[in-house]
Amino acid sequence: MYKSTSSRVALYRCNQFVRCQSTATTEAVKKYHGDDVEYGSLSKAQRAFLDRVIRVDQAGELGANYIYYGQYTVLAARFPQLKPVLQHMWDQEIHHHNTFNKLQTERRVRPSLLTPLWKVGAFGMGVGTGLLGKEAAMACTVAVETVIGGHYNQQLRVLMNQYDIPVYDKITGKIIENPDMEIQESPELANLKHLISTFRDEELEHLDTAIENDAEKAVPYMLLTEAIKLVCRSAIWTAERV
Repeated sequence: MYKSTSSRVALYRCNQFVRCQSTATTEAVKKYHGDDVEYGSLSKAQRAFLDRVIRVDQAGELGANYIYYGQYTVLAARFPQLKPVLQHMWDQEIHHHNTFNKLQTERRVRPSLLTPLWKVGAFGMGVGTGLLGKEAAMACTVAVETVIGGHYNQQLRVLMNQYDIPVYDKITGKIIENPDMEIQESPELANLKHLISTFRDEELEHLDTAIENDAEKAVPYMLLTEAIKLVCRSAIWTAERV
C-alpha cells in the first residue's frame, strides 16, 4: 500500500533533519590541531601588557643575576660549603635572564631605561648582604624571591583570565566555538605562560633553599626582609613604566 503524499513529505523532512543533525554533530566533534587553525590578533591593551611583562621580567632577572653575583663574590671563599648552593641558584638566574633577553629581542621590546641602575643596585645589594653574613644573604634571597614569586603569579592570573583570542578554522575561515584545550591559546602565549610558571617554581625553590640555610637567623630578620621587599616592589613598579 502506497503512503500518502503528506506522509512522504513528512518522512523526507525527517530524513533531512536527521542528516542535518548528523552533519552538525560531525562538525562539533571535529578535532583541530595547531596546523588547522589561525589565531586572531591581540588587542592593543594585550600587546602592551605582554611588552610590560617582558620588560619588567628581563629587568627583574637581570637584578637577580647581579644579586647572586655579588653574594657569590663575597661568600664563596668565606663559606665554601655554600659555594655549590650559590652557584646553582646563580646559574638558574643567568638562564632566566638570557631567556628574557631573547624574548625582548624577538618581540622588539624596549628595555628598561634604568638598566645600568638595576645592575649597580643589585650587585650592591648582593655584596652588602653578603658582608653582613650568610644569614643576611639568605634573608635577602627570601625577600627577593617572595616578591618575584608573587609577581609571576600575578602575571599568570592576567594571562589566564584576560587573553581570550578568537580561533579560526584555517580552511573555512569560520570561528571555532568552544575550542578544546589543545588549541585555545596561541603557541606564543602558551610558551610564555610555561616559562613564567617554570621560572616562578625555580624562584620559590631558591626561597626554600635560603630558609634551609638559616635565613631566619639573620638579625634583624623582619626589618631586613621587609626593607628589601619594599625595594624590590619599587623596582618592579618602575621597570614596568620606565
